[in-house]
Amino acid sequence: MLENRTKFPKKKAHMYQLLQDLPKKYNVMALVRMEKVRASQLLPLRKKFRNEVEIISIKDKIAKKVFEKLDIPHIKKMGEKLTGQCLLMFTNMSPFKLNVLLGQNKIMLAARGGDIASVDVVVPPKNTGIAPGPMLTEFKENKIPTKIDQGTIWILKETTPVKKGEVVSTRLAALLGKLDIKPIEAGISLNSALSESVLFAEEELVVDVEKFREQISQAHQSAISLSIEAAYITNDNIEQILAKASQSAHSVSTEAGYVTDENKEEILQKAHVHAKSVSAKAKDYSPA
Repeated sequence: MLENRTKFPKKKAHMYQLLQDLPKKYNVMALVRMEKVRASQLLPLRKKFRNEVEIISIKDKIAKKVFEKLDIPHIKKMGEKLTGQCLLMFTNMSPFKLNVLLGQNKIMLAARGGDIASVDVVVPPKNTGIAPGPMLTEFKENKIPTKIDQGTIWILKETTPVKKGEVVSTRLAALLGKLDIKPIEAGISLNSALSESVLFAEEELVVDVEKFREQISQAHQSAISLSIEAAYITNDNIEQILAKASQSAHSVSTEAGYVTDENKEEILQKAHVHAKSVSAKAKDYSPA
């Protein structure tokens, strides 16, 4: 009887064993929900991260059974997030780095009815290679001007039937597919990740790389300014500190009238101005 079966089929048994072994082999386990992920997105990712990330498509019930038996902090909480078809990624890289790399590997996909266009959908003028017939109606419905020439449908001018953020209808999606126009940007992002006994939620894994770089740059500049002010010498500030010390020494020696090759012209000019001032006052002087 199925209800009394105590052994998994071979494929499920293999998955069961993998899910017991991989969390012990890697430092990071990350969860990806498959609701918005298409199979065509996974193949290039598997190739790209072949030596760094193991990607396992799982069944939630099997994974939950495994997680209940594993003695890893917070893994049971992660098991609670397993609903429907999911992916698990196992790696030794930081979960934040993994999420950034996934975001950089987006691809453009053909639209399905109801999808939101990621870009303006531009249909260029060209020979479609499609024979006239019922297809003419589909072009007309989507307000794409055409003509028939040499036995095929030609698009007369560039047309934008849908703009970024608008919904792609089922009929337009079918037409765009025949024209090999892919207006849906698709990427994979982590739903959660378990790293060194810390469970990170989806929003905690999002890193704004440009903002982070700007903050690091600002912190670096502030540190250099502070070290220069305190005369704390490092490889990054030694030139500025020496320049500041040289300028200070120059100002002090000039003010004190201590002649050097660098300040002799300034001192002589200063003395000349002072002498002219004294001379002018002497002309107006009359003994009492």
